[in-house]
Amino acid sequence: MDSIGFASHDHTRCISGGLETVETFCKANRLQFTPVRRRVLEILLQQHRALGAYEILDYLRREGLGSQPPVAYRALDFLVKHGFVHKIERLNAFIACMHPGETHTPVFMICRECDSVAEAHREPMQGQLGDAARAAGFLIERTVVEAEGLCPKCQG
Repeated sequence: MDSIGFASHDHTRCISGGLETVETFCKANRLQFTPVRRRVLEILLQQHRALGAYEILDYLRREGLGSQPPVAYRALDFLVKHGFVHKIERLNAFIACMHPGETHTPVFMICRECDSVAEAHREPMQGQLGDAARAAGFLIERTVVEAEGLCPKCQG
């Protein structure tokens, strides 16, 4: 399982690389990457943390890109549907995917102190869950794993 989020990295490159990957994917798949969708993704990449839909709407409102909740929700629905953004159920918030364009099953590590989130990925048919599914004759199509604990900064 590899992870990104709590480790330091080139944040500017992270943002530009994420946007470039999504733009390329949308062009190749004839998907409309509208200015609002792009800006929502950019906000999530810049903040590098999970944000609620209304927090995102506040950014859009200040920038004149929309003031009604459907504006944010439609953009988020598109971004989640195509795997560019993930919903963190525990926080009822959204975070930019750190592996856009890759088929993966995300695992989220959520700090209970500062609400920072790191994303890792792993194959759902591995480990004990995969063993249990195989024993039951069950084919896992989608899993969401959210682990709560303390990030490196909050452990000190």
